[in-house]
Amino acid sequence: MNRPSALSTPEKVSPLKRDPALLPALAAIWISLAVFVLYPLFRLFLTTFMVEGQFSFANLGAVVTNWYDRQAFLNSLWLAATVSVSGTVLGYIYAFAVTRIAMPSWLKWLLAAITTLPLISPPFTSSIALTLSLGPNGILLKFFGIENFSFYGFWGTWMSETLTYFPVSFLTLSAVLSAIDPTLEDAGLSLGASPGRVFRTVTFPLSTPGIANSVLLLFASSLADFATPLVLAGHSFPVLPTQAYLQITGLYDLRGGASLSFLLLLPAMAVYVLQRFWVGKKSYVTISGKTGSRSNFKSKGMLAEGIVLGVCFFVTAFILYLYSLILWGALVKVWGVDNSMTLENFRYVFTHGRKAIIDTLSIAAVATPLGGLMAVVVGYIAQRKRFFGNRAMEFFSMLNYALPGTVVGIAYVIAFNERPILLTGTMAILVAAYMFRYHAAGIRAVIASLHQIDPSIEEASASLGAGAARTFFRITVPLVIPAVLMGMRYLFIHCMTAISATIFLVSVRWSLLTTRILECMTELQFAQACAFSVVLILLVFCATAVLTGLTRFAAGRISGQGGRS
Repeated sequence: MNRPSALSTPEKVSPLKRDPALLPALAAIWISLAVFVLYPLFRLFLTTFMVEGQFSFANLGAVVTNWYDRQAFLNSLWLAATVSVSGTVLGYIYAFAVTRIAMPSWLKWLLAAITTLPLISPPFTSSIALTLSLGPNGILLKFFGIENFSFYGFWGTWMSETLTYFPVSFLTLSAVLSAIDPTLEDAGLSLGASPGRVFRTVTFPLSTPGIANSVLLLFASSLADFATPLVLAGHSFPVLPTQAYLQITGLYDLRGGASLSFLLLLPAMAVYVLQRFWVGKKSYVTISGKTGSRSNFKSKGMLAEGIVLGVCFFVTAFILYLYSLILWGALVKVWGVDNSMTLENFRYVFTHGRKAIIDTLSIAAVATPLGGLMAVVVGYIAQRKRFFGNRAMEFFSMLNYALPGTVVGIAYVIAFNERPILLTGTMAILVAAYMFRYHAAGIRAVIASLHQIDPSIEEASASLGAGAARTFFRITVPLVIPAVLMGMRYLFIHCMTAISATIFLVSVRWSLLTTRILECMTELQFAQACAFSVVLILLVFCATAVLTGLTRFAAGRISGQGGRS
């Protein structure tokens, strides 16, 4: 009478008992998160708040009371706020043009392709081109005969960061605007509302999630960027990332650098929490699952479309000008002095810079597949398995991505510069920094992909006697391969172009292309910096083209198999 029924027994069995492979996978994930995410942050907090074995605010107080550091903190907030607003506005204009204005498909593709150029470039590429245009001996200053003009400071840094990061806003907002059903806007137009009123009352409110995410991403990106301010901001406009870098590398003050990075952490987390509360409490559902015809977008008016397209074409032409200037700068002997054409700069890259090319490709080749593997495992467990702590595991897996790169870099320096975990100067610390900071995109892509896959497919495999590991590798992994490859593409790009975290971790044993470019810029070797940038962009473009082709091939294979079934 007291024996449990056969139907009730499975519900009481722990997920770990039903799936023996889950326990070692969880152990491996949590150990890696503890070592490369939680432990560095713990050491960062100890370095900031512990003085002679006692909890103290002395280190933080010394930073806050220093007027120059305080000004750097305020400048960082002001720069991040302005870049997030201007970048989001520019990204929204581009997204609106691509998704709402009738134009040939090839023109839409061209706008999107040129806009994404900054995404596959080092984050300070635009600062190089702007320096060649508006800096000393700048081509635009000479052309217009302008003298005694200083481009350095806030305005130069703001312009460079806006051009660098607005493509992130464009990609985010174009996806949101594409998902809004045009029949909602048509309904407003049919009721007599003007296109401007429909935009203010329908289109713009429904795109608020994308706007909030764009502001968050651009704010965090600007906070983390130290290479652009290092080149363009100068002493007149200090910001926290450059101050933290100079505090550690110039003054060898690790505690001061840790305190500055902690200050950098606070606004980043505050913006993240604000975004979650702002968007999370509202509903923006426009796709209900009900069938019905989807109309085409109607004209927004000749004047409005003309203004939007005019802004897009002007910015696109300016981006092309900047990148052509980098190519031209790589082909001249000495910029501003001897503009005769030469290939000597590329010869310099492939001789003196050969080690940087090999090391960068080697680190990216190791970090990319490892990050892709971890992304698919974490994403699968977070989405498909239900156990205590799975949400915490997902959160900590993406924590390093939410933090500014400068904070991550300084935390790694503090944590792995001494025993028991001594990794300073090794390839492992660079691979770990890339993996645990940039594999978050792969995790989110895998989770989103699994949302679209019916769990009954995996259940059918299990009912036929296949184990959990066999089902995972033979059923689940092939279905999420496109998402994994997309995440690997994102990871590879950042392995090749990241600078904010790795500038603290690179050593004489390992040379990276981004650090070589920065060295050339600080030594005013503009031609060599341009040549390194061109080579890096071509390497990233070729690799991402291969990964994009593999992604489309895998997606085609999956859709083909789905059609046959």
